[in-house]
Amino acid sequence: MRSRGLEVSVASPHAPAPPSPAAGVELSVVVPTFNERGNVAEMVRRLDSALDGRSWEVIFVDDDSPDGTAELVRAIGRMDRRVRCIQRIGRRGLSSACIEGMLASTAPYQAVMDADLQHDETLLPRMLDTLQSGEVDIVVGSRYLAEGGLGDLRESRARISRIATRLSRLVLHDSLTDPMSGFFMIRREAFAARVRALSGIGFKILLDLFTWSGQPLRYREMPYQFRSRFSGESKLDTQAAWEYLMLLLDKLIGRMIPVRFVAFAAVGGLGVCVHLATVWLLFRGLHVDFTAAQAAATLVAITSNFALNNVFTYRDRRLRGRKWLTGWLSFLLACGVGALANVGIASYLFESSRTTWVLAALAGILVSAVWNYASTAVYTWNRPMRG
Repeated sequence: MRSRGLEVSVASPHAPAPPSPAAGVELSVVVPTFNERGNVAEMVRRLDSALDGRSWEVIFVDDDSPDGTAELVRAIGRMDRRVRCIQRIGRRGLSSACIEGMLASTAPYQAVMDADLQHDETLLPRMLDTLQSGEVDIVVGSRYLAEGGLGDLRESRARISRIATRLSRLVLHDSLTDPMSGFFMIRREAFAARVRALSGIGFKILLDLFTWSGQPLRYREMPYQFRSRFSGESKLDTQAAWEYLMLLLDKLIGRMIPVRFVAFAAVGGLGVCVHLATVWLLFRGLHVDFTAAQAAATLVAITSNFALNNVFTYRDRRLRGRKWLTGWLSFLLACGVGALANVGIASYLFESSRTTWVLAALAGILVSAVWNYASTAVYTWNRPMRG
């Protein structure tokens, strides 16, 4: 009931009138959402209070939340033109949502905040004043400066945050105290200079921005106290951890090898273990004919690879329902062609040259892996490939 009451307050005729369109917007606050309906109205109310007297807008970028987040944003937006909604269908990801929201803005300054209200919106005016001074390109809210803090964050979550911060030093050479922060404000020019180099992987766009190889960002950090989630459930899970590792890997080797290919190959390696385990279970355990056991194990391994790639490697293009079945069939066909290429290349190298059987076999595996990755990226997940 709390969110309903807040919806009324946002739509109240006593709310401050939004600025004239002719005046333009000086600040866009980009808020990525997924199942955050209970936080939307309170977020608008708090922004209205914190940014009183400023020309601002809030852009909620919603990944097609089943709880009706986008519908509520539109309902509020019909009564307050400062509230905008971008609803994405068929793709997911916090960083990519932030990028799309910032690209949709015309404001000279852009802030990014989480929808759970754990970030301190009262810091926004100071951030804006600092950027408008022209001395820095980005202002970052930090939990690790003096006067900052993790609030009531559980010790397990705090430990994960500290570990992730240490891992970020593998790719980050600036002395940011909180490179994992999801709360910052940036000048449009600084974002525009980097946007084409951003990976859009995972949920830590700040790290993505700071690891750009061009002109370093001039930055300042401001302390804030991390608050408890206002409503809903945390999205931090094993998938988020996997995406963070993929982001780090992309920054380390992404210029040489597409990080999706690395993930695809890792899943393929696990598929070999699944294949061998299935053969052992059927042939040695259940005494099934070896040829039948091998055929069944191949099908099981391919299905396992498809399911894992769908969840991890291509999470942002994840197939569901009927598309899962058609995707599996196309994956099966592509891997069948890859298997033929594997055998053909390996046999040719072994029989027509002095290549050892080990190198011939590895060459066949590499060719089939590249084929499987390239063909399934285009035909199974049905979008142009990106590293």
